[in-house]
Amino acid sequence: MASVSSEGPGAFRILPGQIELNADRSGDQRIRLVFVNTGDRPIQIGSHLHLPDANSALDFDRAAARGFRLDIPSGTSQRFEPGASRELDAVALRGARRVPGIQIKTEAEGVLDGVA
Repeated sequence: MASVSSEGPGAFRILPGQIELNADRSGDQRIRLVFVNTGDRPIQIGSHLHLPDANSALDFDRAAARGFRLDIPSGTSQRFEPGASRELDAVALRGARRVPGIQIKTEAEGVLDGVA
């Protein structure tokens, strides 16, 4: 494996310490959810996906997750293998927390185009 240089173009200059994700979020802007992949294929959720719009084979409390996304670094994702269960933190989206969904809901489900 090549060594990492701290000098020159593309060098990483990292200060010691830790970075807390979403440190400005209060307790009411955070939730913890249990996710279970009930499907037969892996499911992946990106860092900024509005959680209720996730694959329907992923079982979790979608009502509680309305207006939230995973509390993971920007540009990353979480993968759920078939049958896998994981407890993860989520943070509130900014603003009015209204997200026009990527999945179009039917009127029978109580939601049209992501707006209740």
